[in-house]
Amino acid sequence: MPRSHKTLPRLYIEAPLAAGALLELGRDHTNYLVSVLRMKAADALVVFNGKDGAWLAKIADDHRKGATLELVVQTQHQTPKSDLWFGFAPLKTGRLDYLVQKATEMGAGAIQPVITRYTQVSRLKADKLYANIIEAAEQCEVLSVPTLAEEIALADLIAHWQHDHGLRRLIFADESAPSHAPNTQLLDLEGLPVGILVGPEGGFSDDERALLLAQPFVIPISLGPRILRADTAAVAALAVVQSTIGDWR
Repeated sequence: MPRSHKTLPRLYIEAPLAAGALLELGRDHTNYLVSVLRMKAADALVVFNGKDGAWLAKIADDHRKGATLELVVQTQHQTPKSDLWFGFAPLKTGRLDYLVQKATEMGAGAIQPVITRYTQVSRLKADKLYANIIEAAEQCEVLSVPTLAEEIALADLIAHWQHDHGLRRLIFADESAPSHAPNTQLLDLEGLPVGILVGPEGGFSDDERALLLAQPFVIPISLGPRILRADTAAVAALAVVQSTIGDWR
């Protein structure tokens, strides 16, 4: 995707975008632009909403209680939504933020927390997770913002997978699988919708691994001879899939 106005700040806004539109900003967005970035009237930025592409905008009114933006011209057309599903066992704060941000950067279209036996965190703050998704999209010029699904228990995910996901195959990072390059396995999935599942620190339990391996839609892959931290494994799995059958080709 060609980059346009890459030096300008980027801001995600939940509002329809069209040439000449005036957008009244709320307190948080106004504070970020006026107080944090020290922007003022006539300064330019890029805005997007995940639906209407990216737009060059100028600050028409820098009132600290509610700035106003004027949309000037579309700078990028909207990119198609990614079909890649990404499931992960939540980690502790900090590394959890990192994992969600990297999944966004790496092209996940849907992100879903999956609760497993060894999951470290069971009570998630969805608004904080989504804020990390938006921050990554703003920083990395992602126009197609991933959706964030509600957390689900692994057993429920598997039980309803074919009903909810149809023919989608589920690739899971299996630390107990023999170490070998997963490319051949992934090439067999060419053209099919896929999902990626990464477990928690400590991996899946024996029962969970047996449950996964028993499913006809599950494909276990190795991520090499070394034990990876869960957040590292997530990035590695996403990179392998995107480079083999995804949008890196």
